[in-house]
Amino acid sequence: MDDTLQTLREAILAMDEEGALAATQKLLAGGADPQVILQTGLTEAMLELGRRWNCGDAFLPEIVAAADIFGKCSAAVEPALATTSSSDVQHHLVLATVKGDLHDLGKNIVAALVKTVGIKVHDLGKNVPAERIVEAVRDIKPKLVGLSSLLTTTMPEQKRTIDELHAAGLRSEVKILVGGAPVTQAWADEIGADGYAPNAAEAVNVALALIAK
Repeated sequence: MDDTLQTLREAILAMDEEGALAATQKLLAGGADPQVILQTGLTEAMLELGRRWNCGDAFLPEIVAAADIFGKCSAAVEPALATTSSSDVQHHLVLATVKGDLHDLGKNIVAALVKTVGIKVHDLGKNVPAERIVEAVRDIKPKLVGLSSLLTTTMPEQKRTIDELHAAGLRSEVKILVGGAPVTQAWADEIGADGYAPNAAEAVNVALALIAK
């Protein structure tokens, strides 16, 4: 199994969609834990690609291609993941990349990882206006709201969303987690968020800690 996980990671990094999907299906057919496939195979590859991006060793077309493959492989894993998670979902997460921001790689990794701990994810996508998030909170009544922003120029939309939740009388009903490349703990404190995660893996830990409060 370890060899196939390595093959999966290498296929993601090489933007080899056919190879990545084949490795994913082989792992599933062999009875591999879907959480291991997601975390040790898919997510580790994307985190490595993110590291390369930060160092200037990866470029936008590669990020876009790998993210698309990650999404397809994650979709293949999800049915198996659902059978190993608790059928009695206790908590829900509304997740979105804020208005004006079209980047969703980090958000998608967070969504995939959070599912592995039994939290139901309602992914609203990217470029999501505050009003749509408020509507989702009103309809779904989640325990958590995750707001992602990769651009400094869209960070104020995180604050605006929180303000809109206050105005709608819903702020006290949810815990808000913020993240994204330019986001910091200081910014999270300034806008009144309940939690901040510097990366996708830590987002899972913070989400669980917020649920426990």
